Parts: sequence; C-alpha cells; structure tokens
Amino acid sequence: MTEMAATDSSRTTPFKAALVQLRTGLLPAENLVQATQLIREAAAQGAQYIQTPEVTNVMQENRKALFDLLASEADDASLKAYQSLAAELKVYLHIGSLALRASPERAVNRSFLIGPGGDVLASYDKIHMFDIDLDNGESYRESANYQPGETAVIADLPWGRLGLTICYDLRFPALFRALAEAGATFISVPAAFTKRTGEAHWHALLRARAIENGCYIFAAAQGGLHQNKRETFGHSLIIDPWGTVMAEGGTEPGVITAEIDPARVAAVRKSIPSLQHGRRFSVRDPNQHPDYLRAVRGSS
Repeated sequence: MTEMAATDSSRTTPFKAALVQLRTGLLPAENLVQATQLIREAAAQGAQYIQTPEVTNVMQENRKALFDLLASEADDASLKAYQSLAAELKVYLHIGSLALRASPERAVNRSFLIGPGGDVLASYDKIHMFDIDLDNGESYRESANYQPGETAVIADLPWGRLGLTICYDLRFPALFRALAEAGATFISVPAAFTKRTGEAHWHALLRARAIENGCYIFAAAQGGLHQNKRETFGHSLIIDPWGTVMAEGGTEPGVITAEIDPARVAAVRKSIPSLQHGRRFSVRDPNQHPDYLRAVRGSS
C-alpha cells in the first residue's frame, strides 16, 4: 500500500477541496510567491486537497524566452518549493502543471500530485497538444515547444481515486471514460482556457464530463490578462457527479472551496449506471460496404 492508500471507510469520509486560481506571469520566482500565498490561504480554510492551474510556474509564448527559464524536473526550484510547502501544510497539493525542460529542444507540460510528506505521488504529461486557429485570429501551437504524453494516470487519494488530465484533454471524452472505468471518482482538469473558448465551452464540457462519468470534477483555472498579453477565462469550477456546480471562481486570482462527499459518486453511479452499460461496437462505413458500392455504381 502507498502513502495515499485508503481504508474502505475513509472512502466515504467528506473532505474539503480547494482550487487556486492564478494569473501566471513571465517569471517563475514571482509566480511561486503568488501561488504560495494562495495555497496557504486554502490550507488555512481547511482544505485537504489543493489544486493549482495549468502552467503554474510560467506562461511564456516566446520560445527562446521560455527555454531560457525552463529547468528539468530534478532541478526545478518551483517543484522543490511546492514539495516543501505540502509537507509543511500537511496537505495533498496538486500542482496543475509545470512547464519543464525534457531535452534541449523540447519541454513537457507536467502535472504533479504531492503528498503531505512532500513526496511526488504521481505525475502526468499532457497528452493532447493545443494546436488551434480561432476565428478571431488567435493561434496556438503547443506542439512546437512541448512533447505530448502517452500515458493516462490515476492515483489514490485517501477519499478515492483521482484521474489526471490537463486543459485541452477536456475535449477528448474517451480519456475521461478510461479514467472513470479505471476507478476514478474525481478527475482533475487544471487549465489555461482562452477567454474565447472558455466563454463558449468551459462550463458545458466540464459539466458533461462530470455527468457522463458520475464523478467530481476539480478544474483550477488561469484567469485574466497575462503579462504575455494572452487572456484566459478563469472561472475555476468544482462540479459534483450530477453535474451541479458546487463552487466557481471569477476572473481574479483567488481560492474557491467545497465540501466533497465521496459517497455521492456511488449514489449517482447506482442511479444512472452508465459506466456498467457501456458496450463495445463497430462502425459501418457505407462507402466501404460492397453491396452499397455496387448499388451506387449500378444507378449511374
């Protein structure tokens, strides 16, 4: 059993979760100060699980400037500081993600779950890269700097199992279903959603993932106009397995909390057991069906 392994009775014990909303800037040291202050505030409010957003350590679009700042996981000062902070506060501290150097040419967007002893209990590299062109002219190429992960990750908390995702992963429901089928009762979605996409899709997608999988969603977000001129949506959300928004942030940095009842997951999944009803199926493409092709050709 690991440090996080739990007894059956603890899996029904309520706990307080907190999301730290940030407005990450260009310098990791300054971002560490901002995040540490809010993490301490969350712990002072009684939170036992605290999550920060995607790219907690730095938000930098310029490739050279980014790589000048990046360190490897072993050398990253922010990660070491957060490990010490988790041990001091005796909390499960989930750093939504850190930008880290993987090689001279590539970075990783990596999430860290840190236990109350200060040890890294799980890490996850973002699988889906945010490569998009919006109709308002915004364009992003995450794959230009970051290498994608290849493995979904699930970890044990004292109150249940936590599935790890990051931001753009939200648009890929198969990942969430796989985590739920592996036993996740909570799924994390630390993010830096753009203002444009957040206004259109943030609430709808997060509520859908909670409802589809009968699980809690913890989504700490970046919010506001950043030093690099990127504008993020904010609105950190805690959502219950029925799809009800339990707590929501605005656009300013801050902390939101909610009391989480793990037993709610079992109750909702018993009421609507869609995880048990899922079936494998094939897809028939009429353009590949011989009889269909013959019929089309015969009518010409």
